Parts: sequence; structure tokens; C-alpha cells
Amino acid sequence: MKRGLFYIIGVTAGAAGAVALAPVALTMAGFTSAGIAAGSLGASMMSSAAIANGGGVAAGSLVALLQSAGAAGLSAGATAVVASVGGAAGAVIGGAADLFSRFKSPPSLEEEDDGNEEGEETEMDFLESKMLIPK
Repeated sequence: MKRGLFYIIGVTAGAAGAVALAPVALTMAGFTSAGIAAGSLGASMMSSAAIANGGGVAAGSLVALLQSAGAAGLSAGATAVVASVGGAAGAVIGGAADLFSRFKSPPSLEEEDDGNEEGEETEMDFLESKMLIPK
């Protein structure tokens, strides 16, 4: 396989997958187009933010940004950030897969050398050759 192919596939799949799955993840967290879903992670985050800010959620806070993205979708800038993070994660995974694909698996029992094959050249190590030389 061509060197770096898993890396390229990882970056592409990571970026595209992150952009495609970001709206799903926001909805699952409770940031929906109809508002924050009751009893969800988003509701818990909103409650914590409101308590920390004296009763209201500050504009520009994480909760406000996630709700905006859940209601209206990701902006172009947010899409670029999500794609970059997904691509970086895919690069790490693809690079690891590329690295592991270079290792050879151990030989099977049929491939192991039993030393009895004819015509096979063998190499002696230094100690064996020293033993053969008379003193």
C-alpha cells in the first residue's frame, strides 16, 4: 500500500465526519432548533451558567454559542473549526494506522526456517566461526 495513504484517508474522513456529525452531537446534547431540551446536558449546562452569572446566561458564553449552533446550524467559521479538529483527530488515527501497517506479522509455522532446506545459504555468526578455527 502506498505510504501515507491511511494518513490521507484519516484526515479526509475525520474532517468530513466531524462536520456531518456536529449537528447530531448538538441535538443529542440537548441543543435543538426548538431550544434547550429539558433534562439534557444542555439544560444542566444552562442551569450552571445561570447560577454562576446571577440568574442569566451571558451572551457569547459556551452555552449561548452551542444553542445558537443547535438552533441555526454551524456558521462558516464554526464549520472550519470543526473540520480542522476532526481532520487533526483523523490525522492522528490515520498516521497510527499507517505506522502499524508497516510492521510485518510474525511468520506462520509453514514459513519458519527449520534449517534443513537444500540450496539454502546460511550465515554463521562470529562466535560460531571462531569455534571452527583450530587453536
